Amino acid sequence: MHQRKSKKILIYFFLLIILSSVSNLNLYNSSFENIKTISVIGLNENDKNKIINDLKYLKLEKIFFLKEDKIIKIIQRYSIIEKFKIFKKYPSSLIINIEKAKLLAKMQYQNKIYYIGSNGKLSKDNYMKKELPYIFGAPDVIEFLNFQKTLVQSKIDYNHIKSLFFFKSKRWDIKLKNNITVKLPKKVDKLTLNNLWTILNDNRFENIKIIDLRINNQIILDG
Repeated sequence: MHQRKSKKILIYFFLLIILSSVSNLNLYNSSFENIKTISVIGLNENDKNKIINDLKYLKLEKIFFLKEDKIIKIIQRYSIIEKFKIFKKYPSSLIINIEKAKLLAKMQYQNKIYYIGSNGKLSKDNYMKKELPYIFGAPDVIEFLNFQKTLVQSKIDYNHIKSLFFFKSKRWDIKLKNNITVKLPKKVDKLTLNNLWTILNDNRFENIKIIDLRINNQIILDG
C-alpha cells in the first residue's frame, strides 16, 4: 500500500515538473521575444522615419531586457523634441510618444541662422514654418528663455514682436511689427510689461515710434 502511494506521489511530481516547464516556456516565449516593431508618435513622417532608422538596431534586443537608456541617448540627439515617453507593448512592440519643442525665435550662431526651441536647444530647421522674432546680439539661450517667459506671462502679445535686441549689459530692446521700438530697463518684470501694454493700447500715443522705459518711474516717448 505504501509503495502505491509513493508511486502516485512520484507520478504527480513529474507531471507538475512537466506542466511547470511548459508554462515557463510559454512565459519565456511571450516575454523574451526580440523587438519586432518600433512606432514613433507625434512627429511628421520624415522625422519619424529618421528616429525609427536610428533605433532599428534594437530589433536585435529582447524587449524584456531592453534598457531605456539606449533609447534615451538616441532621442536626445534630436533638437526638435521637448518630451517623450517610452512604452513596451508585449510581446514585441516598442512605442515612443513624442512632444515637439516649440520654436520661439531665431538668431545667428557661428555665422548660421538657428532656431531656439522651448527645450533650450538650437535647431537648424524651422520645422513649424512660422514667422519668428529675430534676436540681435548674443544672449545665452537661458537668458532668452527667461526673458521670453516673462513676456508671455504679461499682457504683451509675443506674436506682435518683430525682433529682439540683446546688449552686453544684459538689457533688452523690443521692436514690434508696427515698428515701435521699446527700450526696456535691465530688470524686466510682469508689471513693467503690463504698463507697456497700457501705453501701446492708448490712442493718444498711436504716432509714437520709441518708448523708453530704462529710467525708473519715467516713461520717455519719441515720435
